[in-house]
Amino acid sequence: MTVRDLRRLWKPHKERLGDHPTAVRFHRACSWLDQAEKFQNDESIDVKMIHQWIAFNALYGQWDAAYGEPAPDRQGWKALLARIIKIDAAQHVAGALVENKKLAAIIVGDKYLQRRFWREPNSKAHGSPGTAAAEMNDLIYRGEWLRATERLMEAVYLLRCQLMHGAATSGGRMNRLELKNCTRMMDHLIRAILLVWIEKGADEDWGEMCYPPVAKVGSSAAANSAQ
Repeated sequence: MTVRDLRRLWKPHKERLGDHPTAVRFHRACSWLDQAEKFQNDESIDVKMIHQWIAFNALYGQWDAAYGEPAPDRQGWKALLARIIKIDAAQHVAGALVENKKLAAIIVGDKYLQRRFWREPNSKAHGSPGTAAAEMNDLIYRGEWLRATERLMEAVYLLRCQLMHGAATSGGRMNRLELKNCTRMMDHLIRAILLVWIEKGADEDWGEMCYPPVAKVGSSAAANSAQ
């Protein structure tokens, strides 16, 4: 399902909601996912990953009014996943996991995408990648969709942090396999989440979004609103 398809399905909600934050979140997410679709070659796969995560971030981002800045990422995306899976009557997220369970197991089992590996990269005491992959398969088999999705997203989030914190080289060779796997999985997951958003999330309260659109002083929009 392309971004165009998702926007077409969302159109009735868009017309009804107008500039409501729920509609703005969806619009922002699709704008970045649309750009991500354009990066097809391996040379730009890191840029694709960044665009995918921004699309995801548009949905989960929360504003911390006390500090005047976005709330921490991890608590934001975990809260979003919990709510999405709870209202996912058609089990779009579950379907994405089942259909791509081999890929999900590979990602979770990749030692370079595990936080414990980076605590002591040169240690020989790391757990077996096969064990982590088996645990992921077991979660999917038992239908523990939230735990499975969180495990998977923790691995993707680690890769996201490498990119966004300047801990990887643009177009570098060392994380190509991880990027290929994670971008493939993010494609499936984000589209599944957006389908849930369309079917069950239009009237949900998704919290205060970060940096809502505002009309600039002196702009035509501001002038029109004053008339």
